[in-house]
Amino acid sequence: MLYRSAAKAFTKGAKEAPYDAIIVPGFPYNGGKWDMVLQLRIHWAYYLYSKGYTKNIIFSGGAVATPYIESRVMANYAEALGVPREHLFTEEKAQHSTENVYYSYRLGKDLGFSKIALSTDPIQTSYMRKFIKKYELPIGLLPTVIDTVKTLNVYEPKAEHSNAVVKEGFVKLSDKEGFFKRFRGTMGKYIVWHEEDLKKAKYRRRYKDRMIPSSEQSGNN
Repeated sequence: MLYRSAAKAFTKGAKEAPYDAIIVPGFPYNGGKWDMVLQLRIHWAYYLYSKGYTKNIIFSGGAVATPYIESRVMANYAEALGVPREHLFTEEKAQHSTENVYYSYRLGKDLGFSKIALSTDPIQTSYMRKFIKKYELPIGLLPTVIDTVKTLNVYEPKAEHSNAVVKEGFVKLSDKEGFFKRFRGTMGKYIVWHEEDLKKAKYRRRYKDRMIPSSEQSGNN
C-alpha cells in the first residue's frame, strides 16, 4: 500500500520536474558496509539526478548515531556514483527527520533554489508529507519507486569518508536524549523556524520563542 502511494506521489511530483534540488534525509553509517536504507536513498537520488528530475542534491544529517556526519557520507557516495561535487550540498545541523526536511529547505532557499522536492523511501515519505502539508511548505515529493529501483544496479561504490568523521567530542544522540525527547524531536518540537515559513498565526504564536523574525532575517541578508 505504501509502495503504491509512493508511486502515485512520484507520478504527480514528476510533472513539476526538473527541480532545482531534492532533499535526501540522512541515515547512520558505521564505517563498514552501507545499510540497505542508505543504499536505497543514495541510488534513488543518483537516479533522479541522472534522469534530469533534479539539478542538485541536498543530503541532510549530522553525526547522530555514529561519529560519521551522515550528509557527508551520502554526498561522498553520490559523487562516487557519478554526481559532480558542485551539484552536491550537505545540511549538517539536523538530528531528526523533520529537521532534515526543514533545514534543508532553508539551505536550498539560501542557495537560491526555488523548486525543491523531498526524495526518500516510501515509509519516511508517508509521515514527512504530513509535516510538509501541516506547515504548508512548498516542497514537492519524488519518493522512491521500488519497481524502478529493482531495475537499477544498486552496487556500493568505493568512497572515501575521512572528511565525514567527527574527530573529537562525539556523543550519540541516544546518550544525550531519552526516548521521549527524541520522539519530540522527530515531531519537529525543536525546530528553529523562520517567521516567513509559518503561514498560520497560531504557529507563529506557538513558536515565538524559537522563531527568527522576518525583520531579523532581512537584516542578515
